[in-house]
Amino acid sequence: MKLHHRHDWNLTPSEAIALQRELRTEVISDRPIDLDRIELVAGVDVSVKNEQSQAAIVVVTYPGFLPVETVLAQRPTPFPYVPGLLSFREGPVLEEAFEKLKSEPDVFLFDGMGIAHPRRIGIASHMGLWLQRPTIGCGKTLLCGRYKDLAEEKGSAAPLIDRKETIGVALRTRTAKNPMFISPGHLADIPTATELVLRCSPKYRLPEPIRLAHNAAGDFSP
Repeated sequence: MKLHHRHDWNLTPSEAIALQRELRTEVISDRPIDLDRIELVAGVDVSVKNEQSQAAIVVVTYPGFLPVETVLAQRPTPFPYVPGLLSFREGPVLEEAFEKLKSEPDVFLFDGMGIAHPRRIGIASHMGLWLQRPTIGCGKTLLCGRYKDLAEEKGSAAPLIDRKETIGVALRTRTAKNPMFISPGHLADIPTATELVLRCSPKYRLPEPIRLAHNAAGDFSP
């Protein structure tokens, strides 16, 4: 798959923050995804073990969720864990994995944040600028913002608000389980991102493409 190379990854944390502030102006987070034209959805995740990062991208059919392609990439973890700078820790290995993709997914679901990020450029937004395809952030834990109490039923949602700005939603993808935190990455908007994630979560808390990518990324067997 062709990527739009934006920058090198060899940056200090302070340089990374400055770059985020520069790139955030390019992120498009108010463009609806055409849900009726989606045929392939990719789940994206990275696992780290013994300072080795393994990226997995699993492409599935939509709406059937049948696996079409799985690609892996592995390399030494290059960047410390710093909240808000996940893309600089995972970006290099993801770049390698994306370059192996033969499929052309219509949408990418990331295990991580989109604009629901202090500087409005989580990993789904950041890598969306490289992919130039619709991307959605699907966070398991809250990074920033607040939301009101949710009903327990699957499909319940509440706006995620930070500094008086709506940056995503808290979404119950499974009844009585903790919500996911959904936000546009790039070339997406909040309503269609939320609807697609819900459609991609028929059984588990994690959307099915991300669940498959999570399992693949965590398998470090030779």
